[in-house]
Amino acid sequence: MTSLSESTLLASDKQLSHPKYRPDIDGLRAIAVLSVVVFHAFPSLFQGGFVGVDIFFVISGFLISSIIFGSLENNSFSFMKFYTRRINRIFPTLLLVLAVVLIFGWLILLADEYMQLGKHVVGGSTFILNFILLRESGYFDSSTETKILLHLWSLGIEEQFYLIWPLMVWAAWKSKINVLMLIVVTGGLSFALNIMNVQSDATGTFYSPHTRFWELLVGSLLAYVTIFKLPLTQHWSGQPARNILSAIGFALLIAAFSLTTKSNHFPGWWALLPTIGAALIITAGPFSWLNRVVLSNRIFVWVGLISFPLYLWHWPLLAFARILGRVEPTHEIRIALVFASIALAWLTYLLIEKPLRTRGSQTTKAIILSASSVAICALGLAIYSLKGIESRFPDEIRNIANFNYEYKTDARYSKCWLSYVQPFDDYSRECSPTQKRSGKHSIFIWGDSHAGRLYPGLKIVLGSRYEFYQFTRDACPPVPDYSYELCAKSNASILSKIKNTQPETVVLFAVWNKYQKDWASPSEAKTGLLKTIGQLRAIGIQNIVIIGPAPHWPSALPAMVYSDWKSNHWKNGGAIADRIVNDSDAYASSSDEDMSTLLSTQPVRYISLIKYLCSEKGCLTHVPGKPDDLLTWDYGHLTTQGAMLVSKYLNESGVFK
Repeated sequence: MTSLSESTLLASDKQLSHPKYRPDIDGLRAIAVLSVVVFHAFPSLFQGGFVGVDIFFVISGFLISSIIFGSLENNSFSFMKFYTRRINRIFPTLLLVLAVVLIFGWLILLADEYMQLGKHVVGGSTFILNFILLRESGYFDSSTETKILLHLWSLGIEEQFYLIWPLMVWAAWKSKINVLMLIVVTGGLSFALNIMNVQSDATGTFYSPHTRFWELLVGSLLAYVTIFKLPLTQHWSGQPARNILSAIGFALLIAAFSLTTKSNHFPGWWALLPTIGAALIITAGPFSWLNRVVLSNRIFVWVGLISFPLYLWHWPLLAFARILGRVEPTHEIRIALVFASIALAWLTYLLIEKPLRTRGSQTTKAIILSASSVAICALGLAIYSLKGIESRFPDEIRNIANFNYEYKTDARYSKCWLSYVQPFDDYSRECSPTQKRSGKHSIFIWGDSHAGRLYPGLKIVLGSRYEFYQFTRDACPPVPDYSYELCAKSNASILSKIKNTQPETVVLFAVWNKYQKDWASPSEAKTGLLKTIGQLRAIGIQNIVIIGPAPHWPSALPAMVYSDWKSNHWKNGGAIADRIVNDSDAYASSSDEDMSTLLSTQPVRYISLIKYLCSEKGCLTHVPGKPDDLLTWDYGHLTTQGAMLVSKYLNESGVFK
């Protein structure tokens, strides 16, 4: 988003043609930024608030294109002046926020978190963070709620548009190519790519410039129609028509906020609601009733003026609060953080943005800010290259603070533990024993990623006496006709494999509490699990072992251990706690109790990991006597050391023949 209304720029700059100031656009910007802030602070209460970014896109496309078209019409357009203005508007607040998050990150982030922040600072300062986030997205990516600069993806989209669009328009203008046709063709192609890709690649469509540019081009189309006063504009020149346009625009925004959720394929067709709504409101003009009475209200205009710093400040505050507490902040804390963001935004506008608009040479400021951006980028790159500067931590906690776990190789990821996008039959030959050796028993491991991570422990502990089958898949519990299509097909194929191979023991393991919290009540997951048991018994499997959910940590376990150590450092003499009270583990504990009751009447062996790993003193964090050997590296997936501990317990429990 642009830092201020382009209409507030200096009138003394004769090189560019700026549109007349419209307070209603600042008011519309206020609605956009407040919707995003409220959504980020209270996502369950305002599920459609994220479409505020799409409103920003339309506003930015309108204002920037108005400057470009007006300047070209007056023969006063200058690339140097255009980009100098962009640097002076965007860089001051952006660089301040980047510097502050690096300082706070040094103080509170673990090595891998600080390393990721360094990478994101590079992306944020070079406006390519959307591409970095696109590459990071995946099943095991760290939680988006703790990515401190996550919100800068939209700034990347806008700056990429600012880099490409002026050049395209200038070239078309000089070549006598119809600019209106350029807008329609480019915008239409971008929208078509959005519709074509949103179903198959929702993440890529969300973060990619070529599937989001059409939203800015909606604003560009509006700017062209307005500046060149096409005959089409005569139909909405009257006051009643403008009032109707504004009312329809507001209705579309309300529909967007009310109907759009994260579960929708977005942007897709859904993005038409906020973009067309914003375009109609801008088209209605500053004197339509709603624009004049609502959007031009002093409070809305004030929020609009600080919208850019407010957008930049609010998310890091919320993210740092989540990281510090390692849990979701309370409603009271989040409300306080929203007001703190507003206060910081106002101070930034008053002390940074406003003075820079009126003082000093524009060119000199742009050079200094560009050099500062290069310095911030280099600092972020150094932090990333130095792996989060591991030397920041004391010796006794350094291995935990620097915990960086490679979870794929020994669990045979992409071979016997498939991702959720791999074909259902993409299992490698090594997932089954080449041939059954005499004197060895067989264990068949079936489940989701948690089962995939159990395999290396079973292999190490029991490999001398057992042969192993491993057929596991991301987000795919061993329940027939459940979850996504590839999961259902995989499970049908796996059941056929079990029938053909007749292993002595089948182990079912999954993060059960994520698929169904209340296993005491009727549900698709409960019915499906009972069906799995019945099918296994029907094909002759006598020994069925079901492993209950593992302890569920509210954040990555290394971060939990580090936070506990930091809080109790003086009290415990620097020792790392064997157990941590896990307040959120009720999430898994209730599922464990319900599953235990449910399966007590079934012909299976049920193993409760909660009862084994947790007590009234808390849940076990590491292998006893080995503080550096954490049981999990994230919220609950077992490390190899954790899987070995569980495998020894299973063996001692006598569940294997």
